[in-house]
Amino acid sequence: MEEVDSESNNKDGVSEVAPALIAVHPLRSSVAVALGSDLRVFDLLAGCAVSLVVDDSVSGAAFHKDSIRAIRFGANGKLFVSAGDDKTLNIWSPLSSSSWRCISTVSSEKRISAVAISNDGSYVCFADKFGVVWVVDISGFDTNQPLLDKRPTPLLSHYCSIITSLEFSPDDRFILSADRDFKIRVTNFPKKPLNGAHEIQSFCLGHTEFVSCLAFFQAQKYPQRLLSGSGDSTVRLWVISSGALLDTCEVATKAGLLEANGSGKAEDHGHAVTDLCTTLDGLLVAVAIQSLQGIVLLSHNVSAHTLTLAKVVSIEGEAFVPTCLGYSPSARELWMITGVSGLPGSSHPSFARIRVISGIDVEQDAVVLGDDKIPGGEKLLETLQGTASVDENAFVAAAEAVKTAMCNLLIKKQYSSENRESRKKTRNDRKLKQ
Repeated sequence: MEEVDSESNNKDGVSEVAPALIAVHPLRSSVAVALGSDLRVFDLLAGCAVSLVVDDSVSGAAFHKDSIRAIRFGANGKLFVSAGDDKTLNIWSPLSSSSWRCISTVSSEKRISAVAISNDGSYVCFADKFGVVWVVDISGFDTNQPLLDKRPTPLLSHYCSIITSLEFSPDDRFILSADRDFKIRVTNFPKKPLNGAHEIQSFCLGHTEFVSCLAFFQAQKYPQRLLSGSGDSTVRLWVISSGALLDTCEVATKAGLLEANGSGKAEDHGHAVTDLCTTLDGLLVAVAIQSLQGIVLLSHNVSAHTLTLAKVVSIEGEAFVPTCLGYSPSARELWMITGVSGLPGSSHPSFARIRVISGIDVEQDAVVLGDDKIPGGEKLLETLQGTASVDENAFVAAAEAVKTAMCNLLIKKQYSSENRESRKKTRNDRKLKQ
């Protein structure tokens, strides 16, 4: 592999570009957006913006000071977590329609790349860019009280490989971790996770580029079936207990982004799968792909164990390439966001754009809602997007910057001996106090 100079990558700031993120409350009561270090929340029930409050009684609590790389609601909606490049994880109590309180701030030694919350709400896990997964015990927490002195404990490790995605299985039996070295690890989640997770159930192996995202079917009748997306432009269906591969869908080819004869490598064209989102009944899978102005809907044939193309939903009228997806089961709405923070050389270095697709169903046509039809309307858009208008060129530049940043981060680099020693000397790891 060609040697990459990290300093030249960082010089123009491209590698620091952070894509916009979106998360939808399980009961569709609120929508959260992360753009750079800014966390924005809108309450759909009250129809107003939510203020974020940092509790003075929580030691070290503060708003994020660097780009947020992961946000997530808990399964029951009683918890929300945000984490990122400032090496902190904030745990929020989202029960009030007017304000959310940060009830705990957890420090990490390295930048955080992924988060997960157990479905029973007892544990929060996060992964860092050195390949270590940490666990925080929050069992018995009270949403009205701060979680004091919560410290992370190492759970498992991927041996110096950036972890790109974390997921608990629907029954909390396993925790799954994916990395840039093409693999998915299925680990038995122990009854006492603070002692570490030492039993590996299986590996899901088959991707030929970095694994970018994982998703389980939300229907409880498919607890063993896992979906994964990758830089190799495929979505794969797995059985996690054995690591068996059930099916591979070449989504970029199906969407017409790559030729069916397989000429050229997918990664050369920048058609990585960036996010996955499953529907409640498990029959449809929404897929976001770099360079695709819209999404791909895959049909999941339960009995045949296959994934096939259902339809491509295009976003007309603007260069909208989703960077993150969120699904509302109760309303059957797919929320999408595109945008970046830290776009170099642009009059709009940070911006976000939200679109919503209604009618995500096998038997009816999906409809891309206009801004006046989006739940929350103009108030929501002003809160989550901001008021500044952005031209078409900014959207195109943002899509290319995100693609480059993702490649710089996840395509494994090789360094000369001199560069390797220099990087070691300039590392600024935060050592946690025991």
